[in-house]
Amino acid sequence: MKNTKWAAALLALPLALAGCAGDGGAGAATGESTLRWAVTLPAHWDPVVSGSGAQFRILSLAYASLTEINEKGEAVPSLAESWDYNDKGDQITFHLRKGLKFTDGEPLNAAAIKSYLERAKTQKDSALFGDLTSIKTVTAANDTDVVIDLTQTDFQIPLLLGERVAQIPSPKAAADPAALDKNPVGAGPFVVTENVPGSHVYLKKNPDYWDAANIKIDKVELLSAPDAATIVSGVQTGVYDLAGLTPNQIKAAEASKLDVVIQPGYNAANISININKKPFDNPKVVDAVRHATNRQEFVDKVTFGSGTATDQPFPSNYLAYDQQSANRWPYDVEKAKSLLAEAGYQPGDIKVDLVISAQSTAAEIIQSQLGAAGITVNIKVDPNWATPFFAKDLALSIYGTTGRESPVQTLTAHFGPNGPLNLSTPYEPAGFEAAVATARSTPLDSPDYQKNLQAATRAGLESQALVFTYSQPNLFVKSPKVSDFAPIPGQLHWTGLTVG
Repeated sequence: MKNTKWAAALLALPLALAGCAGDGGAGAATGESTLRWAVTLPAHWDPVVSGSGAQFRILSLAYASLTEINEKGEAVPSLAESWDYNDKGDQITFHLRKGLKFTDGEPLNAAAIKSYLERAKTQKDSALFGDLTSIKTVTAANDTDVVIDLTQTDFQIPLLLGERVAQIPSPKAAADPAALDKNPVGAGPFVVTENVPGSHVYLKKNPDYWDAANIKIDKVELLSAPDAATIVSGVQTGVYDLAGLTPNQIKAAEASKLDVVIQPGYNAANISININKKPFDNPKVVDAVRHATNRQEFVDKVTFGSGTATDQPFPSNYLAYDQQSANRWPYDVEKAKSLLAEAGYQPGDIKVDLVISAQSTAAEIIQSQLGAAGITVNIKVDPNWATPFFAKDLALSIYGTTGRESPVQTLTAHFGPNGPLNLSTPYEPAGFEAAVATARSTPLDSPDYQKNLQAATRAGLESQALVFTYSQPNLFVKSPKVSDFAPIPGQLHWTGLTVG
């Protein structure tokens, strides 16, 4: 892949990372190093059910993936040591490392990869089926060769089948998906030894992990995250050595002489619109929302200045960001009011609900900004509301994503007719399908790759369903005892990490 650029910002989610009290506790007596990581413990341990959301980073402790990415965002070997396409680009063969096995002793072979991908495509509660539409059939040619026939030419597959989509569980354990969802069985760098829901998960190093020689930590303790306001003191006192950090705690962490870490990534937050419902079936109303949106206010008040404004599903220095489409709908309240009048609405005529799971500064900003243009937004807090994009009955919502390793996957998730981030399903903008097919069929090392990606982004931005707002960094605070993470976009890699 050429001309790849990355932003050192990742959408902060309610994922509280925390880490290690290196030489404290039982590990000190035995000479073992322990990483204590305070997290929002996973609701699901089955990658098929958990999906490609932020918790894949936690699951990467227990599971290895078919591929990984490097610091440039390029696909690199993991369980698969290499891969090759046929001439047409509609078939790819992954060549697995020899002698792989899961932590339950079962062989990690081509049949296991086939079993996982087929289950991810067909299991009723799969959160990944929409990501795998290019896969037609999977064949285990022998123990180490996995042949994937595609529904179309698609050179994105090595990027797609990484940590977010292809963390591979043991087929034996997956025979009982409900049990797997509570207790992971994979082939990752660590194996779960104790799992107490709502409290903690303990893991130890997996000696059979394919890259075990580069795993320098002996144990990991996942501890249920405390209130965000106490994270800095928890790290400072050694209760945790690595923790997720909210933007308003950056100064406190720095004052405590702790390390503030911004892991590189790609992300975007948005206002999501359902054009299948009034009043958003009128394009002028949608354009009014676009012009009523002051992105810098989100940066200032949500990210405390640590984020950046964005009007696309990527940061502005990402290879798929389309400069031709930049600032198409500049902030202009008077323009927004004029558009609403042209659509036949007087101030106060439009009243819409915005459902969120908890009090949100972003929601309050939207309420204020749209209110200034004449749209009344009623914020409704529902603590059980967690997946707004699987409930297409909403007229208005907000969402944010950490992006995908495959930029085409990011585009289809937002703009495709079945995209989980498309509140207006099955709507897609005219020309998007053709543009994204061209990008998908372009080899990653082609000189046309970036140009075709940007053209697909341009076509997607014709969508009336999304108004992008800001990119917020994924912040961590760590003790100096914890070595630096490799700057892998959007991911946390355990190879080489040490606890002093």
